[in-house]
This record gives sequence, C-alpha cells and structure tokens, in this order.
Amino acid sequence: MIKLDENKIINIFQTKLGNKKFVSEDVEIFTLGKTKIIAKTDTMVQSTDIPQRMKLSDAARKSIIACVSDFASKGIKPKYGMISINLPKSISQKQIDNIANGFKKASKEYEISIIGGDTNEGKEIVFNVCIFGNSNKIVTRKGSHKGDLIFATGPFGYTSVGLDILLNNKKKKNNLIKKSLESVTNPKPRLSYGLKNKKYFTSSMDSSDGLSTTLNEMSKQSRKKFIINKIPLNIDLEIYLKKQKMNLHSAVFHGGEEYEFIFTIPAKHKKIIIKNAKILKTPIIEIGYVELGNGVYLEKNNKKNILKDLGWKHFK
Repeated sequence: MIKLDENKIINIFQTKLGNKKFVSEDVEIFTLGKTKIIAKTDTMVQSTDIPQRMKLSDAARKSIIACVSDFASKGIKPKYGMISINLPKSISQKQIDNIANGFKKASKEYEISIIGGDTNEGKEIVFNVCIFGNSNKIVTRKGSHKGDLIFATGPFGYTSVGLDILLNNKKKKNNLIKKSLESVTNPKPRLSYGLKNKKYFTSSMDSSDGLSTTLNEMSKQSRKKFIINKIPLNIDLEIYLKKQKMNLHSAVFHGGEEYEFIFTIPAKHKKIIIKNAKILKTPIIEIGYVELGNGVYLEKNNKKNILKDLGWKHFK
C-alpha cells in the first residue's frame, strides 16, 4: 500500500474537485461580483496542536491567529470570520467560557467580526476557523527576482524551546523560558507591518510550518536560488540551545509554529522597510539574498550547503 503524505492527499482532492493545477498559497482568492474575496481556513486539533499545559483560551485565540498570520504575509486586512467547533460531551461551562474568551480576544485584537459557525460533538476539541477579507492584489510566494534581499519579520527558535518545555512538563523559569512559552501560547502576527509594506514586497510567505519549509517553497515557486547568510537567532536563545545541547539548526529552521513571515524586496527599498520596522516596532532581520538558480543554501565562510525542507508535515 502506498503511504500517503500531505501533498499526495491534497493532490487527490484537487484532482477530484478542481480543474486547475494546484499551486500552494497562503490564502485563497475568488471573485464575487466585482469584489475579490480573500479567504483562509485553518484547523486546530486537540491531540496534535494543543499541548496539555496550554490554556484553552490561548488555544482558541491561536486558532484565529493562525489565519491572521497568513493574511499578514499577504498584506491583507482580515474582516470577517466563521468558527466551527467540535467538543466532547464532558466539556464544562468553565471550559466553554475560556474558549469563547480566547476567540473574543483574537477577534478584538485584529478587528475581526465573527459572523457565525457550527457546533458539533466528538471525542476531542477541534477548532476550524475561516477568515475573509477583500483586496485586488496579494503578495504571492513566487515573485522574487535576482538581487532581491530576503528578510524575516522576527527571530526564530523560541517556539522549539517553548514546545519542548510544554510537552515535557519542564518546570524551570527564567526570562528566556517565559519568552519561549509566550511564543507558543501567545503569538503575535506582524499584520500591521504586512499591511504597511505590502507594496515593497516581491514575494512573501507565512512561516508557521518551519523556516526551511517557507524558504524552500518560495524558492521553488519563484524558480530562484535563495542564499541564507544570517541565521535569524537571538543571542540569548543561542546560548540556551548550546547549554541544553539542543540542535541549533533544527530549532531555528525546522521547528515551526513561528507566526512570522518571510519576504523579499528589491535592494532599493531596504531603507524604507527598515524605517517602517522601527516605527511599528517589528524586529525585521535581513537573512540573505536571491540568485539565479534553484534551491536554498546556507552560506558560511564562503561555503554553501543546501538547506533541506524539514519543516512540519502532516502524515509523515
């Protein structure tokens, strides 16, 4: 029997349900009358996406945030949302209140009107969120050009540490651990930055499946070579990872759950996007550049080593 991975499953559904060749993108676009609607749906499942020590209010908020992050990378303002929930029969009113408070918090933060949804009963908690907006243009994953600069909207690696702490029930507490846990339980997509700088981006993509996945997908769709010459890692995390003997490259490039985004720009726009980053207090990091060719490479001491896509994949 052939083992199915996520891409094979998607291809089966695309073949059965659509006539066009599937091109992976952060959002979907369709036209209703003269209006272009932007839509995104995302699912959070208790057994795979919600660590036991994570509050249900944080999990509910994060289920909306996952969609907001994709809108941020496309430079689109989310406006409306629908939420379907699956709940076990044993759930308490207190738990329902916590879930509702999480949805309320996220929708208030990003000014999203929740217009409806569906409630069902099942063995575990599942949140399915769909967010809508409208725009005549999005920033795609495929638009980078030779000579473009590659940026990340923030540092990577904290979520790997945060998830390790939550999953392994570690009790230590310090500023770095607090920051790492916050990155998992209370992520903050860079929506304002995406909206303000959209016109300068040649390509962009949400990074929640892992930095190596994001870079490889953008490189593949643009048919360009991405050279990474700076690892987006803060010194406090670098020290912690070395002390704990955790794999630095794995934590930064393959961990996932960072609700940042990666974008490319022509070099001439560098000053303005840095200026806007300071205004919006967004810690952007220049991590590399684009060349002719294909694949993603880490450059160090004039040597280039290929960076494989080892980010999060369902069914692997």
